[in-house]
Amino acid sequence: MLRVVVESAKGLPKKKIGNPDPITSVTFKDEKKKTKSIDSELNPVWNEVLEFDLKGTALDSSSYIDVIVKDYETLGKNKFLGSTKILLQDLASGQVRSLPSKNVPLVNESGQNIGATINLVIGYDAPANAATNLNDPQAGDVVDDGGDETLPDGGQSGYMGVSSSSGQTVNLRQKLARAQNRHRLINKPQDLQIRVRIIEARRLSGNNIKPVVKVHVAGQTHRTRIKTGNNPFFDEMFFYNVHMLPSDLFDQNISFRVYNSYSLRADSLMGEFKLDVGYVYDEPAHCILRKWLLLNDPDDESSGAKGYLKVSLFVVGTGDEPPVEKRDSNDDQDDIESNLLLPAGVTLRWATLSLKVFRAEDIPQMDDAFIQTMKEIFGGDENKKNLVDPFLEARFAGRKLCTQTIEKNANPEWNQVLNLQVKFPSMCERVKLTVFDWDRLTGNDAIGTTYLNLAKIASSGGEIEEEHAGNLEIPSYEANSGESEVGFLPVFGPCYVNLYGSPREFSGLPDPYEDLNYGKGEGVAYRGRILVELSTKLEGKADKTVDSIPNDDILVVQKYQRRRKYCLCASFHSASMIQEPGEPIQFEVSIGNYGNKLDTTCKPLASTTQYSCAVFDGNHYYYLPWADTKPVVVVTSYWEDISHRLDSVNIILYITHRMQFNLEAFKTAMLAKVSDNQLVEVWLKLLNQFIEDLESFSTPELEGRSNLTTLDIQIKKLRDSTLTSIKDGARRMREEATEIRDTLSDLEAWADKLKQLAEEPQNSMPDVIIWMLRGEKRVAYSRIPAHQVLFSTYSEQACGQHCGKTQTIFLQYPMDKTKGLKVPVQIRVNMWLGLSAHEKKFNSYSEGTFSVFAELYENHAKVFGKWGTTGLVGRHKFSDVTGKLKLKQEYFMPPRGWEWESDWFIDPEKALLTEADAGHTEFMDEVFQNETRFPGGEWKAASEQFTDVNGEKSRNPAEFDCPPGWVWEDEWTVDDNRAVDDQGWEYGVTIPPADKPRSWVPAEKVYHVHRRRRLVRPRRRAALPAGAAVERRDQGDPEGWEFSSLIGWKFHRKERSSDTFRRRRWRRKMAPEDRLGAAAIFKLEGALGVDTEEKEKGSKADATKLFGANTPTVSCFFDRSYVYHLRVYVYQARNLTSMDKDSFSDPYAHVSFLHISKTTEKLRSTLNPTWDQTLIFSDIEICGDPQNIEHCPPDVVLEFYDNDQVGKDELLGRSVCIPMVKLNPGMDQTPKLLWHPIIQKGQKAGEALMAAELILKDKSGESDLPLVPPKRAENLYMVPQGIRPVVQLTAVEILVWGLRNMKSYQLASVSSPSLVVECGGQRVESAVIKNMKKSPNFPSSVLFIKVLLPKNEMYTPPVVLKVIDHRPFGRKPVVGQCTISSLEKFRCDPYVITAEGAMSSKMALMASPLKHVSITMEETRQLLEAQEKETVDWWSKFYASTGDREKCGPYLKKGYDTLKVYDCELEDVPEFKGLTDFCSTFKLQRGKNENGDDDPTVVGEFKGSFKVYPLSDDPGVAPPPRQFRELPDSGSQECLVRIYVVQAIDLQPKDNNGKCDPYIKISLGRKTIDDRDYYLPNTITPVFGRMFEMTCFLPQDKDLKISVYDYDLLSRDEKVGETVIDLENRFLSRYNSYCGLPQTYCISSINQWRDQLKPSQILENLARLKGLSKPRTEDNGTSLTFNGKDYTLAQFENNKEIHQHLGPPRERLCLHVLRAQGLVPEHVETRTLFSSFQPNLSQGRLQMWVDVFPKSIGYPGPPFDITPRKPKRYFLRAVIWNTTDVTLDETSITGENMSDIYVKGWMPGMEEDKQKTDVHYRSLDGDGNFNWRFIFGFDYLSAEQLCLVSKKENFWSLDKTEFRIPPKLIVQVWDNDKFSLDDYLGTLELDLRNLVAPAKTPEKCSLEMMDVLEIEAQKTDLAKSLFAQQSVRGWWPCSIEQDGKKVLGGKVEMTLEIVSEADSDEKPAGKGRDEPNMNPKLDYPKRPETSFFWFTNPCKTMKFIVWRRFRCLFIGLILLTIVFLFLAILLYSLPNYISMKIVKPLS
Repeated sequence: MLRVVVESAKGLPKKKIGNPDPITSVTFKDEKKKTKSIDSELNPVWNEVLEFDLKGTALDSSSYIDVIVKDYETLGKNKFLGSTKILLQDLASGQVRSLPSKNVPLVNESGQNIGATINLVIGYDAPANAATNLNDPQAGDVVDDGGDETLPDGGQSGYMGVSSSSGQTVNLRQKLARAQNRHRLINKPQDLQIRVRIIEARRLSGNNIKPVVKVHVAGQTHRTRIKTGNNPFFDEMFFYNVHMLPSDLFDQNISFRVYNSYSLRADSLMGEFKLDVGYVYDEPAHCILRKWLLLNDPDDESSGAKGYLKVSLFVVGTGDEPPVEKRDSNDDQDDIESNLLLPAGVTLRWATLSLKVFRAEDIPQMDDAFIQTMKEIFGGDENKKNLVDPFLEARFAGRKLCTQTIEKNANPEWNQVLNLQVKFPSMCERVKLTVFDWDRLTGNDAIGTTYLNLAKIASSGGEIEEEHAGNLEIPSYEANSGESEVGFLPVFGPCYVNLYGSPREFSGLPDPYEDLNYGKGEGVAYRGRILVELSTKLEGKADKTVDSIPNDDILVVQKYQRRRKYCLCASFHSASMIQEPGEPIQFEVSIGNYGNKLDTTCKPLASTTQYSCAVFDGNHYYYLPWADTKPVVVVTSYWEDISHRLDSVNIILYITHRMQFNLEAFKTAMLAKVSDNQLVEVWLKLLNQFIEDLESFSTPELEGRSNLTTLDIQIKKLRDSTLTSIKDGARRMREEATEIRDTLSDLEAWADKLKQLAEEPQNSMPDVIIWMLRGEKRVAYSRIPAHQVLFSTYSEQACGQHCGKTQTIFLQYPMDKTKGLKVPVQIRVNMWLGLSAHEKKFNSYSEGTFSVFAELYENHAKVFGKWGTTGLVGRHKFSDVTGKLKLKQEYFMPPRGWEWESDWFIDPEKALLTEADAGHTEFMDEVFQNETRFPGGEWKAASEQFTDVNGEKSRNPAEFDCPPGWVWEDEWTVDDNRAVDDQGWEYGVTIPPADKPRSWVPAEKVYHVHRRRRLVRPRRRAALPAGAAVERRDQGDPEGWEFSSLIGWKFHRKERSSDTFRRRRWRRKMAPEDRLGAAAIFKLEGALGVDTEEKEKGSKADATKLFGANTPTVSCFFDRSYVYHLRVYVYQARNLTSMDKDSFSDPYAHVSFLHISKTTEKLRSTLNPTWDQTLIFSDIEICGDPQNIEHCPPDVVLEFYDNDQVGKDELLGRSVCIPMVKLNPGMDQTPKLLWHPIIQKGQKAGEALMAAELILKDKSGESDLPLVPPKRAENLYMVPQGIRPVVQLTAVEILVWGLRNMKSYQLASVSSPSLVVECGGQRVESAVIKNMKKSPNFPSSVLFIKVLLPKNEMYTPPVVLKVIDHRPFGRKPVVGQCTISSLEKFRCDPYVITAEGAMSSKMALMASPLKHVSITMEETRQLLEAQEKETVDWWSKFYASTGDREKCGPYLKKGYDTLKVYDCELEDVPEFKGLTDFCSTFKLQRGKNENGDDDPTVVGEFKGSFKVYPLSDDPGVAPPPRQFRELPDSGSQECLVRIYVVQAIDLQPKDNNGKCDPYIKISLGRKTIDDRDYYLPNTITPVFGRMFEMTCFLPQDKDLKISVYDYDLLSRDEKVGETVIDLENRFLSRYNSYCGLPQTYCISSINQWRDQLKPSQILENLARLKGLSKPRTEDNGTSLTFNGKDYTLAQFENNKEIHQHLGPPRERLCLHVLRAQGLVPEHVETRTLFSSFQPNLSQGRLQMWVDVFPKSIGYPGPPFDITPRKPKRYFLRAVIWNTTDVTLDETSITGENMSDIYVKGWMPGMEEDKQKTDVHYRSLDGDGNFNWRFIFGFDYLSAEQLCLVSKKENFWSLDKTEFRIPPKLIVQVWDNDKFSLDDYLGTLELDLRNLVAPAKTPEKCSLEMMDVLEIEAQKTDLAKSLFAQQSVRGWWPCSIEQDGKKVLGGKVEMTLEIVSEADSDEKPAGKGRDEPNMNPKLDYPKRPETSFFWFTNPCKTMKFIVWRRFRCLFIGLILLTIVFLFLAILLYSLPNYISMKIVKPLS
């Protein structure tokens, strides 16, 4: 049966009048079905099912359905709207049971898209007898589902090891490195770019093919140009820009497909290759360079290679710089096998992952109960819990398989095996298992998703020998155990896997958390579990993809399902930091389904705490007032015993936590720069403890354990070997390490590796989930892995880290978009989980005494002033806490094993009473006075004169009493600070049926009938007299009633006149029959008795409702609480986010500890606040053993806020600090201030320097507490000495040089700024710049402040720079600010003179008196240079420097100098320190960024520098000398700037053809140069070779902006990218970066000296600058003394070539000395281009350099000529002499085999110049004679060995495109047919650079000649090049492909000759045999007489065809004719003759 569900269509086209009435018909194999029509609708919804009966035959893979949408016409023919065709091969293959086809585009009759789409679902039930046809080539095709699997860890694309056929283990990935790689990318949508370069293909199969490559990535497809031949050269680059989550992108495929563009679409695919984007990203530098991919046929797995494709792949993320591809000279001949991306032995292994799916349990209800209820009405049996139809879908590597659907079953048993065929090694890492609920009509709903991560359930064995990437010189302490038997194939289970997703409760409404069920984000609730087993078989295919499991296997798996009882107890100690009060709160604890309060299928347990109302803590938060009675929950559950797995996990985690704790201490010690001895001590402690832990805590043995699986044994092996190798490595490190700081990376790697080892894939124990409920609504949750609280009898270390210990947990909102911006609640909870066999062990963990109560409420209502039960509408006399459930005391029965301990008693619940003033110190009582009137009448008191704000009845103001402990502040007053009139009234109109107005206005109108005013009276808490004990609050009503004005939650203790409802709580205590201590609570199962009367009525539904509602309540009572004293030291914070428009925030912090919080003072306008404040929390009561508090102290939580005058304060972030606990106040330890990260939305948003100590108070009182810290103001304590940082008097010198690029502020430009520097509480302001436009530098340049700074660098406060603009009317706004967090790099020793503060060399020169400067040039050298220009140019120098020896010609042999090519910006070269040695550039920022994502806006730059050095405290000591002295003049300078742009690399394409037409645009100050006329068409790697000269004034025009634009004829030119160079830094730097120093001093030729000064002058300046004596030269300048060292010319030029261009020896020697001083050499830098369209992604790179010359010194030397090289014109003359052994393709009329041979030839890239010989007709033996000349002209770049072809790609192209193509000749032999297409007989492809040597005779010529080339490819020989040989003659073989093999198609004799353009004029030759027919002269070929064309030569046809073949026939015919004539005459004459004889016989 084939079912087609026609769901809906969208966007149908309109008619001329009105809308269409659409109707859909579906046709399948000539059977047509229709839907009904829908009137006038463009987006119709049909939702109809059309069924086609297949009559028992199965679908075949070629079947399809036709879907046609028409416009229904009542009269006449329906009008066609659109149609589509859907292939059913996925259904036919049995891979899927249903095929959802969403948004399928509809097309019109001509196949064009009409913009409408249709949604269908096609279902298929295969006939019982039909098996899936596995040999069907298209069945089983991969269903590629675009990868919808997102996981928070973003991990796909991994690899499990496979033992391949050769036995080697292949480990393609180092997982550690990968995980770290991935984590560097933030998981938010961002710009990413994939670049794919298709270089060439080889050995493609097929004859005379035209290959094209299509590359598909992330929904975008690009294709190359079409080439010809089997070894095409493409060299094309594609860019794919995406904006998405990195984790989504890494799951996408890159697919390469090679098509033959000649053949039909159906069979055109020649081969393909796929890999993950993530695979590329995980490679070093995120790229794969120049690797071969093996192409294979996707449909035929068994086939071998279909060819090879050479590619480079790059993934470029934010800030990444793609590496430069180096093209080797022998790259064209590189060996494919050795450079394959995946080794061939591994590539094509097929493996079957067999996933056995046994059963599932606890699946939640997914369908509505409506149908079920209908059934019940008609007598069906009820089955509420099974409203779900589950099936499981498994996906891996784009394939998916499904089990059968089991209807109406929450615990389905599928017992099916799914066989996933996959290729190994797989590039995918996870099997995705999703359980779906099948729905008949709507889409299937996901129930839950889980993943089997193959990386965790398989091992390649290579993880042990982890290589260390990174620093090679650091010794690696990894032990190389070399055990390979730890490798194993993927294997798993049998084991349950848990599903998590959205909450279980079913509602008919759409689920807001539905995404969680698809595995996106962290699931918030348990949704069932599935029992699966996975095994892997290599090779071989399974018979069926889905099969049933044999019964034996089902029996075997039974033993894995044995359950044991587990007990979980959680006692809640506190719940605090609740943000707002509201409905009462309760907590629910569940594990799996057990304990889920809202799920009726579960047995009721005491799994929820009692409801309590939140109370204000007096400052900011609310908490639950549990005091000394803590709620406890108890959950019993049944699970498999997997303690052997979880014990190992806990032991490894125990070792890891201890190591990490010590590692943190080690890092802190390194940060704090402690002495080496102390550091060694910390380090040794870490290592010793680590080794000891590894030795003493081993993982448990597995013998005899139940539930053992193969994976357990393998993981045990893997863990043991890894732990051993780590242990050996640690021992070696302890003995051998020399530099302990370098061991940090190894230690961290070990910690990471241990964490990985602790991951347990087979963890079938569900997580414990704690939910917070408000009323009946789930609000927030937390998931705690069960192993963390699990008790183990194996050893103490095997218990979970939180087992029986109190832990602090922040709950979180489900699918929280704000990522934890608000904390719903912080709880402290103590949990213990263990087998019930071990429950006695719980006694040793439990604290306090547990008591168990039954409870019910007695309810009364007030009717006519009397309390009684008569007015209880809808309530029962006795009920539960919600009032909904009827209960009676006598029907309560204690659970089994329990008995009543006392009688019922009244016990008021305190936690539910909400007095409005609870927790407040000041309170305002309020009441509203109401009056009414008839319209226009007098105002009279209303019927209810006094109400509250909601209009509910309240008391008369006179009845309000002042509660004890409070005092009135004032009398009752009218509140007129509202929207009221002057007497405080507000007016309203009552609209019936309401009796109160809904809205109020302050002005009285005639129609108003109601008015009210607010009366208020403030009161505050009275201070307690000294020594008075805190009296307990009065108990309220003596009878224990609580009152409420409405039936609801809000109750209070004292009766008021307005109350109408009251209740009181009755409780009865229970006790266990046999005393077991605390563990007895685990016996509480099931509810207490229920009200049997309900049962008698026979209504079943209510019974289930009652069933779970009345569980007993458990609480833990602490008889004694301890009093503690807490001090929190908040010193400062740094780098907070700016939240205000003025670039700052006004920060303060709420400090919360348990149920108390305090707030620091609010500071103004700072991002680096220093509070220096101690917050003292005295007398905190904490229940529980102080020893436990010491181990797990409660956290101190700081929430930092920005105080806003208007609106709500905004959260800046949250930080957690663990207090140091002192159980004895006399302990002399003091807490240390440490930086704690401030986290906001999961990101770091600053750091806070703080500490806290918690001190246990003795009975004796306050005496032995630490001293009270000094006060700074009322109630403001400072951080005391001993804790606050130790400070030292420090000098900070500030060089304030100038401001640059200041953006306008509030629409006015910044004209007169000054700079304020703040540091450590000191502030200094610079002079004002008078006019920014004229001179942006400060008039006086140095500021000085003395400040007390901490000695410890860790505590140093940041330096804050603020720029203030001085505006008219005294306004001084802050227009920009910058924070410098660390001063470390500016510290210096003031007594060491350095050149840094002094002026740069250029500036020094300008300050010195000018001598005349002249560079003399001799004339005689002019001639030499002209000759040299031919062979050597600047490009020779460039190529010699980049190592391209072939391209630079004789340059290096001449001994000329090379330059330095930096592959980054000059500023990024480490030795030049960013050229900021004179002054650094600091970015100034302003304001709150609007979108909240990116960095604040940059509004300008400050140029300056700092020097920080200590001063002596003794005023008598003279201060050290100042650091910034002898500064250059800060005025402006006119300069000449030369910009040399060499070339661009990998520009981002801007045109549709994947190229761009780049040109350069330069702007400097107000000048721009637009080089548009010299654009280079159609290229992304343009060679510009341009030099530009400009003048500018520094520092005003300091920014040189070089942009690359894309030329467009019609539209606007687009900017590709730009780069900005700070010329001022180059000019001021002391590294001489204004003009690089060459290697030699040449006074002529291409390397002529170009600086203004000679080397000797530069050296003299350098000496002055460094404060050294002038350099002295001797011996005619061949020796020199500088800076105390002697130099001679000989030592520099000893083995150098001395050429004629060098200058005088003295200058040469000075230059050599200068080059030894670390100055900038002559260079080319590579600058990255950026664009605003993708601000962080490289748009390409530009190779260039800049020279800057101040005009005041004189004119510089001549510029370099860097014009690009021009190609040379060559001619290839190929003379085709003869052919032989050509395949004879035709059979003539006379039956001979023959061919009409001709030869065709061309050079690739110049196909339009194809040339043909004449035809040698009727070759009978395969020989052909031609004597025919082909002449091909081509432009050749000899340096690059490539032809340059310029041609238009299409006839409409505007420009010619330049292609660089290897010089090849293709010769083909054809058979000429006059009346049909010519037949192709063979081809020959020759590479002119690497020519196959021809055979001298045709006999020696064979196909093997061509293969020799591939073997010898490695050793390139220049002699093989035709360009070197000039001419060559001989025989070459042509090949043709038959049945996939190459066979000989003929042999060709040719002469090949390369002639330059000049020679071709001297030795002319014509094409073919045309004039001038010479060099050599070609005669007409001597063809045999038999060679002619029959049509044009009738005589020859007669002679050769007819006569030669049929001469015997002819002669026979002639003889026959003669005989015939003879007989004819005889017969003719015979009668006459006879008659004559008769008549005259004798005559």
